[in-house]
Amino acid sequence: MSDKAITKREEDYSKWYLDIIKQADLAEHSSVRGCMIIKPYGYAIWEKMQKVLDKMFKDTGHENAYFPLLIPKSFLSKEADHVEGFAKECAVVTHHRLKADPDGSGLIVDPEAKLSEEFVIRPTSETIIYDTFSRWITSYRDLPLLINQWANVMRWEMRTRFFLRTTEFLWQEGHTAHCTNEEATEEVEKMLKVYTDFAENFLAVSVIPGLKSESEKFAGADYTYTIEGVMQDGKALQMGTSHNLGQNFAKAFDVTFVDKDGERKHVFNTSWGGKYTYDWRTYYEP
Repeated sequence: MSDKAITKREEDYSKWYLDIIKQADLAEHSSVRGCMIIKPYGYAIWEKMQKVLDKMFKDTGHENAYFPLLIPKSFLSKEADHVEGFAKECAVVTHHRLKADPDGSGLIVDPEAKLSEEFVIRPTSETIIYDTFSRWITSYRDLPLLINQWANVMRWEMRTRFFLRTTEFLWQEGHTAHCTNEEATEEVEKMLKVYTDFAENFLAVSVIPGLKSESEKFAGADYTYTIEGVMQDGKALQMGTSHNLGQNFAKAFDVTFVDKDGERKHVFNTSWGGKYTYDWRTYYEP
């Protein structure tokens, strides 16, 4: 690696950051707008991170599962704050087939293959997971339900940057269901501590845990906790979040259980996530 190929941090911090990624051969631009190709060395870093976090999740009682990439559009409409928060970022699948262009120039979308309901490529999975939970949960004996998913998601971005914000990125998302709000609160705080432990003791990044403002909380949550890392240019960057969803999604997707007294109640949900790209939208001056 040549020092001349790397811009000095004090000259242009942003350029220095991109030069490091290029010289370390971590990633490169793809032919798909806003998406990156994670190269072998970059992906090896992700695998090491994933291995450590996965053990942390399992040590706290969580199990891995996998849910569909495609989410019925109607699912997003069921929780008002959620759809408002993600509507502008969604990529939508409208047809299920291509056909040869009659003029012989290539392929076109077959107009006869329009879907009766469009699918959204998951920006996050609360809706399809809690629809599933409504079938998995019937009794208090099924709770708590502690699930994690390793997946990719897509959020349509106007401005992208390697490992800060890309249209498609790798992440994990935890989703849990509980009998009481007290249990959900305990889960939210526990997972924030897991993220803090991982950032500080594995990544060697000092972070500041705290509560997101009402305007910055996750769309559909009662409240959101976050860990924020301080970048070398003095700006803060969101590195992980843990959300208490209350009963908002449980009521939207009728996720209920029969308690010990025989009374049917809605569960309390949490979700929490960390990604191999940090959240560019929360990159701000301290």
